[in-house]
Amino acid sequence: MSDSIQTEPSPADRRDLIILGGGLVGMTLALAAAKAGITSHVIDRADPADLVAEGADGRASAISTASWNLFTNIGLADRLAPLGCPIASIAVTDGMKPGRIDFTPKPDEGSLGRMFANRDLRMALFDAARDEPAIDWHVRTEAVRKDRGPYGVEVELSDGRVIAGSLLVAAEGRQSPTRDEAGFALAKWEYRHRAFVAGLFHDMPHDNTAWEIFYPAGPFALLPLLDDAQGRHRSALVWTVAEKDAAGIAAMPDAMFVNEVAARMHGVLGAVSLSAPRMSYPLRFHHAGRVVGERLAVIGDAAHGMHPIAGQGLNLGLRDVGALVEVISEGMRLGLEPGDAQLLARYETWRALDTSMVMAVTDGLTRLFGIPGRAASAVRRLGMGAVQRAPMLKRFFMDEARGVSGKLPELMQG
Repeated sequence: MSDSIQTEPSPADRRDLIILGGGLVGMTLALAAAKAGITSHVIDRADPADLVAEGADGRASAISTASWNLFTNIGLADRLAPLGCPIASIAVTDGMKPGRIDFTPKPDEGSLGRMFANRDLRMALFDAARDEPAIDWHVRTEAVRKDRGPYGVEVELSDGRVIAGSLLVAAEGRQSPTRDEAGFALAKWEYRHRAFVAGLFHDMPHDNTAWEIFYPAGPFALLPLLDDAQGRHRSALVWTVAEKDAAGIAAMPDAMFVNEVAARMHGVLGAVSLSAPRMSYPLRFHHAGRVVGERLAVIGDAAHGMHPIAGQGLNLGLRDVGALVEVISEGMRLGLEPGDAQLLARYETWRALDTSMVMAVTDGLTRLFGIPGRAASAVRRLGMGAVQRAPMLKRFFMDEARGVSGKLPELMQG
């Protein structure tokens, strides 16, 4: 990449934003920007048909109350509402021993969030993007040249097209080349853990309860999904194991894998079987020290990646979206360009505290519950019992789960 634009780029194919990456965060940004009258190019090397193919991605995401407000405010509620399973309560336990915490809001407070299959989220976003004239969506291509300068951004695509904009947004995920090319330093470390993700059928209904069962090797999460078309009960599994054990677990035949899963569930949902293929990925922490540069903003996993222990990764990226759209739209009403340095500085300041706090808490929980031994378990269960008896503390944790603490962008308010 070079900073070679010294004259105003051609108005042909020029839009307000050039968004690199059309995944969950990148496409949500494009749609949220469109609702605010902000145009965009979205560039994605993938084929959308591959991303939403049956069985291509068995993962599911917890969508917080604030993130659901964002989807509602950009017009996706009707598409998504029938597909999400409300989380009515969260049960947190140290190895299913006594001393668990139950987070259950009052009846008039709504759910703690909603669980969606990632495939369903993608399909809703892609359908909306196809109908949105403010979005020019470039698929099966990638940026081979990215020039940023005083007068704008110009990107050449691998198919030969050249597009221009005011602001380049990197939403390329954890391995973001644009972030690295910009020289943004990363705080990062390996957890030496691997997450196994799968879908489960189970005999007993989950009653809209999410389970977070902590074992010394890592958390074991059961997240409620809607029953399938045949009425079979379903949940999403996220099982964290030590990296040294991961190869052995990956090599297990399905029947053995299911037996290992069932042993850790202690019968809470009855007999289980696989409903979606197994996937696994290594767990790492990374946090960019800077998320803006000259006509550049970095969002989502490109800016911050964390352990899935609290299910906040996607929600944190969606808060990036809400804040960036609000800052840009307010600036444009004052006659400023989306790539104006003042607006980017405001965005970076706004997001710094929130992302740092969420990531610090998530990392701390990962380390706290990873301490082995009976004494450590006893101390944890003592603390969990204290939280169970403290309404104010439980309220704090529930507000964090809902994503409604701190300064929220307007798009994420009810």
